[in-house]
Amino acid sequence: MSADLSKEELEKAQLEIKNSQDDFEDAIEGEDEHDGSFPVTPEELTIIRADLASEYPEDYDYLSDAYILSVASKPYSKDPSIRRPLDYSQKKLNDVMQWRAEAGATEFEELVKLVNGPASAPEATENPELFTKAKAMVTSLNYGSTYWHGFTKDGHPVLWLRTNRKPWYPDSDAEVNALILLADAGIRCMPEGVTDFVCIADSASPPPPNPTFMVKLLKALVKGYPDRLNMLISAPISSIVQFVMNLLLPLMPGRLAAKVVLKGIDEGKEKMAELLLNGEADIPTFLGGTANHDEFYPEESYCPNRGEGSLKFDYYGMVERLKKAKEEWEATKN
Repeated sequence: MSADLSKEELEKAQLEIKNSQDDFEDAIEGEDEHDGSFPVTPEELTIIRADLASEYPEDYDYLSDAYILSVASKPYSKDPSIRRPLDYSQKKLNDVMQWRAEAGATEFEELVKLVNGPASAPEATENPELFTKAKAMVTSLNYGSTYWHGFTKDGHPVLWLRTNRKPWYPDSDAEVNALILLADAGIRCMPEGVTDFVCIADSASPPPPNPTFMVKLLKALVKGYPDRLNMLISAPISSIVQFVMNLLLPLMPGRLAAKVVLKGIDEGKEKMAELLLNGEADIPTFLGGTANHDEFYPEESYCPNRGEGSLKFDYYGMVERLKKAKEEWEATKN
């Protein structure tokens, strides 16, 4: 498609974002803009861990010690010369866990299993509403537009975004649910001590911007995954991407906005060669390199069904490859 938007599309998107600003306000309230860190004692870590285990016994270990320490060690927004008070950090972490519970994040991998089985299975027929939700999420996965593949030199897993595969008229809830599922899979595969990821987007041919989806996605990132994004590289620069960033930047906490990097294709390749574990060898063909991601993540029409249901995207293979890549990265550090 053309990378240009009509006047009507521009005006519609601007209006939808404007109407979403009040609703979005609570998502960034209290987000700190300050970098740096302060010590956190083992006793304080134990207190935070115990609080999370008490409130969320089935999901408390989702947050690694390294991530808890990264949150608790940040400067306090009201006085950057001191560390966040312990009760403030506890609240931020509890807010993340509460958001996960409300979003249903802990059940999403089970939904993949559900849809990978037959539609006639008792667990599918007994709860048709849940099965419909699961099918919609897997439909979003099947586009093959977003997946984990490889690591950076610093041990950050890399989430690849191929905007040309995104639907023009997305099911916003299903798209966000699929991204939550993927985000959690990547977080579980992070090496010890690593708490954030890198996202690299091929933005040559994105679909027209969908403000409803963009706001829901940004709210999920801010509320459910604070401090999880290390960097987002988008290349090449297109008018649609510039327009989207102009819409979203005013809604972003300053620290998050600073992590978004827009590059031309040549500059993007230089940045990727600098970041990716194997340098230029890890740059994919769709961004001017030699690594063939389509071998693992082809377009949906070339994907076989993975089971007896509608899952075509190689979700389980992706997780296994990421685990293996993690082991390869760890071997370079030994």
